[in-house]
Amino acid sequence: MEGLIPVINKLQDVFNTVGSESIQLPQIVVMGNQSSGKSSVIEGLVGRDFLPRGTGIVTRRPLVLQLLHVRKDDREIRMQQDGKMVTAEEWAKFLHTKEKIYTDFDEVRREIERETDRLSGTNKGISPDPINIKIYSRRVVNLTLIDLPGMTKVPVGDQPPDIELQIQDLCYTYIQNPNSVILAVTAANTDFSTSEALKLARDVDPDGRRTLAVITKLDLMDAGTDAMEVLCGRVIPVKLGIIGVINRSQADINDKKEMTEALKDEASFLQKKYPSIASRNGTPYLARTLNRLLMHHIRDCLPDLKTRINVLIAQFQSLLSSFGDPVDDKAQVLLQIITKFASAYCNTIEGTAKNIETTELCGGARICYIFHETFGRTLEGVDALGGLSTRDILTAIRNATGPRPSLFVPEISFELLVKRQVRRLEEPSLRCVELVHEEMQRMIQHCGTQVRQEMLRFPKLHEKILDVVTNLLRKRLPPTNAMVENLVAIELAYINTKHPDFAEAYTIHRSIADMSAGDSQRTAHSLHRSLMDKQAEDGRVAQEMNGSTSWKLTNLIRGQKLDVTGERLSDQGTSSQPSSGANSTVPSPARSRKGGGGINLLPEVPEHPLMKLSSRESRDCEVIERLIRSYFMIVRKNIQDTTPKAIMHFLVNFIKDNLQSELVSQLYKREEIETLLEESEHIAARRKEALEMLQALQRASQIIGEIRETHLW
Repeated sequence: MEGLIPVINKLQDVFNTVGSESIQLPQIVVMGNQSSGKSSVIEGLVGRDFLPRGTGIVTRRPLVLQLLHVRKDDREIRMQQDGKMVTAEEWAKFLHTKEKIYTDFDEVRREIERETDRLSGTNKGISPDPINIKIYSRRVVNLTLIDLPGMTKVPVGDQPPDIELQIQDLCYTYIQNPNSVILAVTAANTDFSTSEALKLARDVDPDGRRTLAVITKLDLMDAGTDAMEVLCGRVIPVKLGIIGVINRSQADINDKKEMTEALKDEASFLQKKYPSIASRNGTPYLARTLNRLLMHHIRDCLPDLKTRINVLIAQFQSLLSSFGDPVDDKAQVLLQIITKFASAYCNTIEGTAKNIETTELCGGARICYIFHETFGRTLEGVDALGGLSTRDILTAIRNATGPRPSLFVPEISFELLVKRQVRRLEEPSLRCVELVHEEMQRMIQHCGTQVRQEMLRFPKLHEKILDVVTNLLRKRLPPTNAMVENLVAIELAYINTKHPDFAEAYTIHRSIADMSAGDSQRTAHSLHRSLMDKQAEDGRVAQEMNGSTSWKLTNLIRGQKLDVTGERLSDQGTSSQPSSGANSTVPSPARSRKGGGGINLLPEVPEHPLMKLSSRESRDCEVIERLIRSYFMIVRKNIQDTTPKAIMHFLVNFIKDNLQSELVSQLYKREEIETLLEESEHIAARRKEALEMLQALQRASQIIGEIRETHLW
């Protein structure tokens, strides 16, 4: 049993080396109110005067104190790393000063003060960072103690307003460790029921299984009073017991009273004032009790500690393997990383990656969604007659006929209009190429956890791979866009009205033929009636004109102008000046009867004349619309089918087939291998930390295994 505490001290050394807080070792936590005598209790256990002294708060950083019992002939403990033996009976070592040995305990006190001031300042500030110290002596029992700052209420010096809460939180940090034993210190000249230390201890240890109370300053109680009721547990019972001690007074400290003398005076006082319980009180009894409690506590904690250490070993082994082994053959490692990346990239496209994304579509699945959902629905949403009005159709028909009225719908107007509509499919097709390109760029980040870890390990290689893939994708973008543009251009180059799916043209031709057959009969009858009416009208006009023809000709010869009814107009010869105005150049028959002003019988044709559709023109427009709609659907179907195929051939499959060779040609260069495989400082530091922690855990596991072999628990 006695060997358990040194084992814990070894474990503490192991974990102090790597600064691990993941293992909570058994230890004794000393806490109490400010000036309750905590430091004096610890000095009594050590048998040396080595802690800072003064008024107010003196302990301002947690002090982790390991007491190691060492014999004069114990060569294992006395042997140092440099091979020298320590010959002193007592000595101390700080964690922050490495292997430096302190044999002068006044120097130990000064070092504690310097280290405290370094982080906490010189004006009563506190810090949660601990100071670790080991004390080797033949007069101590094996213990691990933690001296915490005394609890206070009112801030002084540089202390913050919430100093009380800060110290309480610091105390909770240590006493919440289920492997700790709580030493609650209270001065005898205060009310034991108001002890802050006991209150905090009960918060974390309500059953009292790991709380021991210490009553200090028994010699400073008022005359006529004693602490018998408190020490016997009749005021507040404490399961592990209540032990009274007597500290050295400030006068004794100033006079440098020896610890041995102080212990004798303590024993004498207890025999005199508390003879019935003197054997169960005093500093020597407290040391033996703490040693016994700690050993039993260690015995109970070691099985769980062993399990915890084994779990951490497995975790750090996994972490260390994720960082990779040190690189020996860099050329081979570079080829392996390139191959892994290219395979992971292609697997992401094919959907065969080991780590399939479950939160969002990526890779080939997203490309499929772009083709059939995004692009497909966009094309289906393009209206065959969008942006095409009836006026546009009628204008195209009239422009296609030229100066001759047409008997049939001109085919060239259909071609012009349908090409205009087909061109609208080019923009969404190019947008589809852009979306696939963006997804393939984004896929670089979805190349699997293993490859991503390699990329984090070698940031320069990651950056270079990103550049190579980005440039390769950028190079493939122009030919892919050109092919998609050509697909639309091919459709525009030849309007195939004999397309097997263009049945609408045949249907419309039959309906027009049927309508023309019925119209021809009605047209012939109407034409016969019109001819008869015209002959009758011509006869009447001829009779009226016979009597006046000679007179009109005579007047015309004389230069006079007559209107169509034979009335005289103004004489051109009466004025040698041309008429002003826009109509001055109009021929004389177009002159007005009033003042010589002209009437424009041929007004200017407006750029956009008002068009009133006849029944036939309405029918022709409807025919064109039906033909455009039918043929547009054929072309849209072709584009919807061929555009994804072109993108897959010119972009996706090309990248899959050529990615690895492109990476090798761009990256595998002897002069650049060293630079590309420069490891990230962050990864290197984390690997070193993980390796040190793994080695510490393995040593701890070995130490606990030795305990099992020697049947210490």
